Order: sequence, then C-alpha cells, then structure tokens
Amino acid sequence: MATSRKPKSDIEIARVAKMKPVTEIAERIGIPSQHIHLYGPNKGKVTLDFIDSLKNRRNGKLILVTAITPTPAGEGKTTTSVGLVDGLNRIGKNAMICLREPSLGPCFGMKGGAAGGGYAQVVPMEDINLHFTGDMHAIGTAHNLLSAMTDNHIYWGAEPAVDARRVSWRRVVDMNDRALRDVVVSLGGVANGFARQSGFDITVASEIMAIFCLSQNLADLQRRLGNIIVGQTRSRQSVTAKDIKADGSMTALLRDALMPNLVQTLENNPAFIHGGPFANIAHGCNTLIATKTALKLSDYVVTEAGFGADLGAEKFFDIKCRKGGLKPDAVVLVATVRALKMHGGVARQDLAKENVKAVKAGLENLGRHLKNLKRFGVPAIVGINQFSADSKAEMAAIRAYCKKLNVPAFENSHWADGGAGTEAMARKVVEVADSGKARFKPIYPDKMPLMEKIRTVAKTIYGAKDIAVDKSVEDQIKRAEAEGFGRFPVCMAKTQYSFSSDPDLKGAPSGFTVPIREVRLSGGAEFIVAICGQIMTMPGLPRVPAANSIFVNDAGQIEGLF
Repeated sequence: MATSRKPKSDIEIARVAKMKPVTEIAERIGIPSQHIHLYGPNKGKVTLDFIDSLKNRRNGKLILVTAITPTPAGEGKTTTSVGLVDGLNRIGKNAMICLREPSLGPCFGMKGGAAGGGYAQVVPMEDINLHFTGDMHAIGTAHNLLSAMTDNHIYWGAEPAVDARRVSWRRVVDMNDRALRDVVVSLGGVANGFARQSGFDITVASEIMAIFCLSQNLADLQRRLGNIIVGQTRSRQSVTAKDIKADGSMTALLRDALMPNLVQTLENNPAFIHGGPFANIAHGCNTLIATKTALKLSDYVVTEAGFGADLGAEKFFDIKCRKGGLKPDAVVLVATVRALKMHGGVARQDLAKENVKAVKAGLENLGRHLKNLKRFGVPAIVGINQFSADSKAEMAAIRAYCKKLNVPAFENSHWADGGAGTEAMARKVVEVADSGKARFKPIYPDKMPLMEKIRTVAKTIYGAKDIAVDKSVEDQIKRAEAEGFGRFPVCMAKTQYSFSSDPDLKGAPSGFTVPIREVRLSGGAEFIVAICGQIMTMPGLPRVPAANSIFVNDAGQIEGLF
C-alpha cells in the first residue's frame, strides 16, 4: 500500500493548503461579506467605503520585519513575517500581516516569488506571484497613459508648451528588460511626433507605484497624481500631470486597484498584500492604506520592508511612517547563519560547512543594522531563520553576540513548522510591543536641506565618510529647493548588497564615499530620489533566468515558480 509523501517544495505545500473562503477570513476580522469584492473564492478587495468607516477605531501595535544586508544565500524576511503572524495567532493574539505584491520581473528573473516559503506562506501562492488582482497592470497602464498624454500634448502644441528636450517622464513595464533602459521614441517622421531619447523603468520603480503606496484615499491619490512633474517648458517651468489633464483618467484606472487585497496564510490568518515598490530603487513598503486599515482591524500588525534595514527599514521610518503618521512599536531583524558566513568571507559553495569564525566576522553586519535601528527609537529583536545545515556552535555565536548587545535573539523554524516555529519569538514581540518603550523618530527633520538629508543617510546609516556630488546634481537639488520641495524626504536608490554603493563590499564597511549620480524629483510621491553609483531602475535578466524553468504541466498547474 502506497504511503503519501509529505510535500517538500514551496509550491507543493501551497497546493495542498486547505484555504478558507476569503469572505470567512474577512468576517473573522470584522469585514462584512458585502464589503469584499471577490476575485474568485480565495482573493478579495476591501471596499474603500468600509475602510473609511474605521477611522475612529483605535490602532493596534505595529511590528516591522527587516533584515541584515541580503546575500545570495537568502535571509527570509517574508517567510519570517508570515511565520510570526501565524505564531502570534497561535498564542491567542488577533494579528494580521501586510506585505507587498510580487513583481513579475524577479519572478521570471532570479529572485523568485514573494509569498513566503515552506509552511510560512501566503496563498493562493501562484496567483499572488503572477497577475493576482491586476494591480501591477493598472499601475503600469496609468503610468504609460501619462506618457502617451505627455507626447500627445507636445504633438498638438497644447499649453503649457512642454519642451520636448526636457521631458522627464519615462515609460514602464513590469519585467526585467535591459534593452529598454534607453530608447528613442517618436521615430518615423512628423506624423509620429518629435523624436527624442527616453527609456523604461520597471513598474515597481514608477512614481505612480510610490504614489499608490502612500495615498490615503481616492482624493489624495488624484491630488498626488496631479502633482507628478512630466517635464519643463522652455523657460524651465515645471509641467505637471494636472496641467495636461491626465490626473482624472489615471485615477479612474487606479480606482479599484486602491482597494487592499485580502488573502490568507497557510494557517488561515488574514493577510493584506497590496502595492509593490522595490526597496533598492524605490521606497520598498506595502501601501499605507493597507497598513492603516490592518491597524484598525487587529491588535498586532506585522509588515515587511524590502531588502536590508539600511534600505527598506530606513525608508519605512523616514518616508512611510513620516507620511502616514505611523509609530512602530517593535522591529524584528532577520538573520541567517548562511548570510552571516557570506558577510564573514565564505564563498557560497562552502556555506554548508561549519565556520564559527566566519559567523563571528559577519556579525559586524548585524551589529551595524541593530545600531541603526536604535537610532530610530524602536526596540529590536533578532530572528534567526534556521537552515538544516546550521550548527549549534554557529547559533551559539549569534546568541552570545546579541546577548552582549542586550538584544533578544530567537531561533525560528517557521519554514518547517509554520507558526509553531515562532511562538517563543511571538511572545517576546508582544512583550516588547506592549511595553511602550518605543520612542520613534525619523533620523532627520523635514526642514533639513536636501543635500544634508542625503548626507545624513549616507553617513549615519551606511557608515560613509561623505557623499560625492557633481555640479549638475547640486543644480538639480538647488532647483528642487527653489521650487518649494526642500521639505521632502529622500529616497536613496542604492545597491542592496552592501552598506556602500559597491555591491562587493560585504560586512560593515566604513570610510567610503557614496557617489550621487542623479537626483529625480517625485512631486506626487513627495520625495526626492537620489540615485547612488551604478544602480539601475530597470534590472536585466540573469544568464539563466527563472523563466527558463517555468511551465504549465499536463494537469494545468504552473511549475517552476519555486
């Protein structure tokens, strides 16, 4: 008699999940079924009318999950976030999770999906990782509508007259496509417009994505969309989306997308998955509307910020919390033995071998991140994401280091055990979040000059000696301040693989200089993007993309996402 095999891969585990109807998940957190717009039985959007009715409710506690500097070995922020919310519910707490939507670029590139892993996943995993409820497509379409309307405005000579040489609004596509980084548009003669150089960014780097994630309602969304700067006139006056009458139609395209997406974890706990900016080239947080709604519906909200704490957490604190009036109560910093060994100088092929010395060397990276988190006034906990090859001595080295810093550290087995593998950490998270010890504040004030904001992040968070800025960038910053944008926060676009702008500098380097190659004004998102070094806002596919192994099997199921 054949015995059933326990599922081993992420996708196998997701396929045997016993999902509940999303209306049942909604009712559990107080959302009536009539306020759920269904996208099949397991996905739904929460109506904006219902969200507006919650405004007088008290907020729950907000917990951020971030990580040490990422490596190819993996850290597992999303898996830890899902495991933590399942652990919180297992110990009797009313908790939910807020995550970002995956981009198709990484799904078909090299990073894979973003729905967690093992027995700490959000489901339906395949839907979430692919088209989901269409939000990404709506954002890309709204962005490219503005591109088309800008070019049409120029073609017909409408007022205000946009100088075709000074159009700053590019196009987007939700795919890694290096061939589109720099293009020439309007070729083919006068009937096609005025030829000019332009380019594409990936959709998750779009200012509309940032606006989508920072807007608090439809009116705020349209206001922000109208403030997008698409270019300048010959006299260097900024021209906005509102000037070319595009804000209303873009809002129409995004109306349904703005409703948060409700799904569930493998343990049937509620999850909002909404918005998807990358943290290396954008601000890396899920939508403000989803986070604030979750805080009204549950006692504890777990959310994640992309890549390492120098990027995602810094932007969560300095941009999202500043804009949304959020006050986080605790932070979980995720680390793995494997990643620490890479920061300690071990090659990827040697990670399975015990190397306590390398772990201890790599702990400098963890220590720098903990020091940075302390600057924001939010107490931290270290969550060690376990792998089967981790030795007791390596784990002991991490615990001893954290004990010396007076930071609680927990070994978590959520990949294998789901919420049961995070119960101890969940109890500590509740204790810390309820302690009232958090004294959150951003690391720079609104009134600080833009150049000093950039310098503050580079020196205080990255450990840089200084920034390098040429005259053209200085002029861009001075112009932004002269036009009244000096109070904006800064969004640093930097490699995720190092504190520095050099991806090969592992550990906790210091004394380096961060080159600021370009500054982009995001008038609608209300921040300034500082592009550091060679960071690209349109990634390319790797030599062997994940897309090579993705297919539909004979049963009609998608294979190869994990």
